[in-house]
Amino acid sequence: MRLFLAVAVLMLAFIAYTEAQEETMEQKFTQFGERVTQVGQDLAEKAKTAFDSIHNSEAMTKTRDWFAEQLEALKAKVQEISQ
Repeated sequence: MRLFLAVAVLMLAFIAYTEAQEETMEQKFTQFGERVTQVGQDLAEKAKTAFDSIHNSEAMTKTRDWFAEQLEALKAKVQEISQ
C-alpha cells in the first residue's frame, strides 16, 4: 500500500513538473514570437526611413527634375515633328 502511495505521489510530482516545463516552453515561444515581431517592425521602420531619406535627398531630387525636363523636351520634339 505504501509503495502504491509513493508511486502515486511521484507520478503527481512528475506531472506537475512536466506541466510547469510546458508552460515555461510556451512562454519562451511566446516571447520568441514577440521578439521576432519587434525585430521585423524595427527593420521595416529602418527601411522606410532609409527609403524616405534617399527619396528626399538632393541628388535624387535633381535626378527626378532632370528626367522631367528631358521628358518635356522629348514631348515637345514629338509634337513638333507631328505637326
